[in-house]
Amino acid sequence: MSTIEAIAENYQTFNPAAYLQNNYIPPLADFSDPDSVVAWKLKCLADACASGEIGGQILVDIDSGPTVYQVLSAFELFKEVILTDFLAVNREELKKWLHDEPGAFDWGPSINQVCSIEGKGEPWQAKQKRLRERVSRVIPVNVHQSCPLGTELAPVTVDALVSSFCLEACSPNYPAFVKALGNITGLLKPGGHVLMIGALEESYYMAGEARLSAVSLTEEMTRKAYDVGYIIRDFRSYTLPESMTVDTDDAKGVSFVWAQKKESD
Repeated sequence: MSTIEAIAENYQTFNPAAYLQNNYIPPLADFSDPDSVVAWKLKCLADACASGEIGGQILVDIDSGPTVYQVLSAFELFKEVILTDFLAVNREELKKWLHDEPGAFDWGPSINQVCSIEGKGEPWQAKQKRLRERVSRVIPVNVHQSCPLGTELAPVTVDALVSSFCLEACSPNYPAFVKALGNITGLLKPGGHVLMIGALEESYYMAGEARLSAVSLTEEMTRKAYDVGYIIRDFRSYTLPESMTVDTDDAKGVSFVWAQKKESD
């Protein structure tokens, strides 16, 4: 795809159910295998959130897609959690899970895995209930706008951001990716944190019949993007083993970035 508009049009064919089946059941989410990619992502997020340095009033998940795994540790540290997505079908999928409606995706195994990582000995159902209660809104977002959440939230009012497989999947090229990161950075208070999971060396992924393009990022390109005003606190990468490769994307790996917005330039 050559333009932001063309990518947005192609996303109208996105199938949330197919995307969830492709990425959040075994083998990618096989929690009997500690080296599975979803287990790795959950561990990265949990480790950052256990640092004692992240917390506040408002957490925003940028382009949640139809998933909630990315906030399973972070939500505990904030009074209000806001989920967002560009697509109405994904916002409806999220609301279906939040309201425990028939046909909602089962995040129980992922929540149970996070409970195991955090080691507090609580049943996963208790964490699931807290998350559902903590989410205040599910709203539209457009990361290619200078104010990605429009009038819903003013700039410099958010304590932390989470985002997973978003910016590289909705940008036509690397400069657009970097600009989108700058746009969402505008939401953050100085000193605020971002937890970002992204694909490495991926050119496409499938969600049902939708074949969606992505900016192919190396570790170096990913790190460089955070020159828009961050200090990188932690950077990790995961190389997909053969057992974790699937025919629904061509990603070679996954990156995790914990970055903190500079207090001033």
